[in-house]
Amino acid sequence: MDKEKQLQEELVWNAGYRMNESLRMIKICLEQLSEDEIWQKPNKSSNSIGNLILHLCGNITQYGIASIQNLEDSRQRDEEFSTVSGYTKAELVKKLEDTISDAKRAFYDAPLNELLRKRNVQGFNFSGVGNIIHVTEHLSYHTGQIALWTKILQNKDLGFYGDVDLNIKNES
Repeated sequence: MDKEKQLQEELVWNAGYRMNESLRMIKICLEQLSEDEIWQKPNKSSNSIGNLILHLCGNITQYGIASIQNLEDSRQRDEEFSTVSGYTKAELVKKLEDTISDAKRAFYDAPLNELLRKRNVQGFNFSGVGNIIHVTEHLSYHTGQIALWTKILQNKDLGFYGDVDLNIKNES
């Protein structure tokens, strides 16, 4: 296998791993919240967890699926934030799982030239690689917000890494 293909596979695998980790953490949060709490906002200038999940689905679809697969951009961004109900926790999890799965498939199936090609998304000019990095970091960013709001609502540690010793030193 050539070096370019190896690098592509490594990038896609690691992005997928990080996306799966964020999904795992979001699921842990939702398991601890009531149906009402997922739509509760910390204040008027913040979003509910339900809104954040809809926003993540919209963003991942726009950057990670439609852009990389050259599909029509049909995102309705304002609706992601104006929705105040209508989805259960299970429906939100399923929507996010499906969106992440579709994005990972788009990353994996994209030919190298598509990952290198520049394109405009939301007025920004990124390559497919840039879009993959954006999707991964954006998902992680909002996962942190969801975790913080869950910790505030539940007043407890979420145990994301309860079975892992995070004090182990690096090995060469």
